[in-house]
Order: sequence, then structure tokens, then C-alpha cells
Amino acid sequence: MNYLWPVVGYLVGSIPMAILVARVFGLPDPRTTGSNNPGTTNILRYGGKAPAAVTLAGDVLKGALVVAVVQFAAPDPTVLALSGLGVFLGHLYPVFVRFQGGKGVATALGVWLVLVPWVGLLLLATWVVVAVAFRYSSLAALVAACLAPVYVIWLAPIAAYVALGVAITLLLVWRHRSNIRKLFAGTEGRIGAR
Repeated sequence: MNYLWPVVGYLVGSIPMAILVARVFGLPDPRTTGSNNPGTTNILRYGGKAPAAVTLAGDVLKGALVVAVVQFAAPDPTVLALSGLGVFLGHLYPVFVRFQGGKGVATALGVWLVLVPWVGLLLLATWVVVAVAFRYSSLAALVAACLAPVYVIWLAPIAAYVALGVAITLLLVWRHRSNIRKLFAGTEGRIGAR
């Protein structure tokens, strides 16, 4: 039963918060509007603060809830790490919307806030500092993602958690590849720009 938790995590991660929030607020589908990414930043750009806040909360909650339940039901580091990876992959490649998911930043944050709270808080602080300094959400996400394995090794040097940190980092960088190209080209949208 323990190794069914990653599958449960994947299914929870597949709940497309940005798409559902867009429908509730009467907004266009985020997969076909703005940056075409079903995530908080895109919703913020074309939908405003309220729907973006709901999207962010929902995506963070997905990651946090899965890890919290698994910590109670099957508190094994490997099962926890695989369940965290499952919810993250569900967000990236959701089965319910033809595998067209977001970039996973908020869901990864939710995973870390419960799995290793100090890692989650450091990642959040890193994101905020970079975002305020440079006003690029993608750059903030990339810097935080690249520091995640370092924070995990420092604060929770458990092999399964380190592997999770590396896996999430690699996937986040991969999902941000178009943003990386835009950052180098000087065409990436800044926070607050429409």
C-alpha cells in the first residue's frame, strides 16, 4: 500500500488549479492565453491578483496536503520523497488535461514546506529576494530551484530527500527552458507587466 501513495500524489497533482480558477473567475483558459502556461504568474498577468492568489494557494496546497497525509500514513523517507515527486509530476503532466501542466514552482514549494519546513522557508525567501531584486518570476524560480539541493543537503541530508531535490531542480529547469531563452534574449516578461 505504501507505494500507492506516489500514484495518489500524482492524481492530486493533476488537479489543474489554474484552469479551474480561470473558469470560476470567467477568464480564458491559461493554456491558450498570455504565456500559455497554466500557472500563477500567467493568471496574474491577464486575470489579476485575486485569481492568481487562489491559484497559488491551490497549487501550494496540493503539494503540502499530499506530503502531510503521507507523513501520517506512511512516514518513510523514500515513500515521502516519491509521493512528493508524484504530486510534482502530476502538476507538470496532469492526466486530467492531456498532460498540459504548469511549471511546478508553487507545488514544489508546498512539498518542501511540509517535508522539510526550513528548506521550504529558505526557498520562499530566495524566491522573494530574487523576484524583488530583478522582477522576474522565472529567474527567481530558477535560482531557488538550483539552491534546493544545497538547502536539503545542509538541513536534511537524507538520500531520498536529496534525490527529490535534484529531480525537482532538473525538472523545473527543463520546464523553464523557454523562459531561460527569453531571459538571455531580454524578452522575458517582468512581474507586474501585462
